[in-house]
Amino acid sequence: MTASPEPAKKSISRDMLQGVNLTGQEGNHSLVDQGFTWLVQGVSVSVVVILGWMSWVIFGQARPAIEQFGLGFLWTQNWDVNELVFGALPYIYGTLVSSAIALFIALPIGLAVAIVTSESFLPPWLRSPIAFIVELIAAIPSVIVGLWGIFVLIPFLQPIQQWLFQHFSWIPIFNSEPAGPSMLIAGIILAIMILPTIAAISRDVLIAIPKELRSASASLGATPWETTFRVLLPSAISGILGAAMLGLGRALGETMAVTMVIGNSDQISLSLLDPGNTIPALLANQFAEASDGLHIGALMYLALILFALTLIVNMIAIVMVKFLSANGQS
Repeated sequence: MTASPEPAKKSISRDMLQGVNLTGQEGNHSLVDQGFTWLVQGVSVSVVVILGWMSWVIFGQARPAIEQFGLGFLWTQNWDVNELVFGALPYIYGTLVSSAIALFIALPIGLAVAIVTSESFLPPWLRSPIAFIVELIAAIPSVIVGLWGIFVLIPFLQPIQQWLFQHFSWIPIFNSEPAGPSMLIAGIILAIMILPTIAAISRDVLIAIPKELRSASASLGATPWETTFRVLLPSAISGILGAAMLGLGRALGETMAVTMVIGNSDQISLSLLDPGNTIPALLANQFAEASDGLHIGALMYLALILFALTLIVNMIAIVMVKFLSANGQS
């Protein structure tokens, strides 16, 4: 008797069906992957397009002032709405100085918070609440921070500003009688607002460092502080720098809180105890009331300058992070 060929046919047909199913699944997966790739590329291109569109719109609105004042707008100090004479230097100066004060204050504090909440200097039950409370500051609206600055921070710091004037008036940055709102207050407010960004990103960078580095440092006899400052911080320097630049970018563009505490003075003063002004604060104060085309153009010219400053800061941050990362790998 001969064996029936039917089982072989069934096994062959089953294998063929499984192969077809596998081929179909691979084809579906490739289509999904290709579709996802196109989606990501489209979103990336749309971001660039939107950025260019914003730049073109701002440039178009600023063209009357650009044609009228040219590059001299950047270093002219006069701002007279009635005479239609405008200059950006006091506002560029105030934006840069207030942001520099904020970064000078927030960077060491944020880095300290990141260290104590990511390493074993505090018990675990205390580290998480501290990190959560610091990050919660980012959820506070800027107008609330500004109101707190008016009614709490300015009265609280007034005696300190007076003490700085009385004892250090020989230093140019403290040589004026404080009147309440000042560049120093604006810098402190900005420091409070960018602190969560710097602390959270720096903490994530430190946590991402491999535990083997900590173990190797401890096995060589290094103390926790030596491990932190000689091993962890050098390894995380590129991420910490990125956090600082992101915080600086937010400080450059912060509006309401600064407007409420800086004093809105159009004069340049080396003293941090004097009132000042920033580009976002001026835009918030005058844009709603601007009616003349040249006045609107001058405000949009300022907006274009602020846009350029923010982009320059971000580009510098990217270059420095890549440079430090390359040196770290080498």
